[in-house]
Amino acid sequence: MIQEIIAFGILVLALFYLLKKYFWKKKNSDKNCGSGDCGCS
Repeated sequence: MIQEIIAFGILVLALFYLLKKYFWKKKNSDKNCGSGDCGCS
């Protein structure tokens, strides 16, 4: 039972990280990467 809780927690954290990474990257690239403020170059 403890293993299931840990595995579920890791899965939720991984999904949250991936969603946050893609959505933040999309917003930042639309707003800042053209002006050089985001540090992409």
